[in-house]
Amino acid sequence: MFLLRSFIYLLCLAGVAHLIQLEGFELKQDALYSEETLTEHMQDVLTFLSCILFFYASRINFQLKIPAVLLAALSAMMFVREFDTYLDLYFFDGAWQSIVYSILAGVFVYLITNRGSIFNALKAYSLTPSYGICLSGMVTLLAFSRMMGKGAFWHSVMGDDYVRAVKNIVEEGIETLGYTLIFISAIELVLICRKRMAKNHKHCTDQVTQ
Repeated sequence: MFLLRSFIYLLCLAGVAHLIQLEGFELKQDALYSEETLTEHMQDVLTFLSCILFFYASRINFQLKIPAVLLAALSAMMFVREFDTYLDLYFFDGAWQSIVYSILAGVFVYLITNRGSIFNALKAYSLTPSYGICLSGMVTLLAFSRMMGKGAFWHSVMGDDYVRAVKNIVEEGIETLGYTLIFISAIELVLICRKRMAKNHKHCTDQVTQ
């Protein structure tokens, strides 16, 4: 089963890479990899699906509920941030900041309410495969993509031949990789929670029959 899952994840990453390249093959020199692109829309979809999966995991496993809720909130904030252009355009300027701050306030209240269980819950999550994948995605997204997307670096490398689209391709491509890894970690967490739920259900059933 784990080999099949690994192969599916491999196909998933290969598919994401292909979709990133597709824009360049179709638009060629006109490909800007800006807000209104397939790559950006993929990021929207990945963050939205990750949020849904993390939230679902929080509903079916009590032990991992706190980290699942935190990751769902983080994914929601990422989705809002990626969707900022539409929120500012169709609602009001700064709408995405207001939503993000509201989510942060809710998370803060949630953590205070459950402060006695935070450490044990996070420790339990750190022992799951989802943790390593999620951490890799976060580091890729929040650190590596930012470092590789520095305009000064690309100006230094390309000089007078600087092309912003090249910088955008690298930065947005790495960001999409990070979002994909986080999405995979969400899938893994759901599978773990469902497996534990089935195990607990079987244990309860066995006790009843005895």
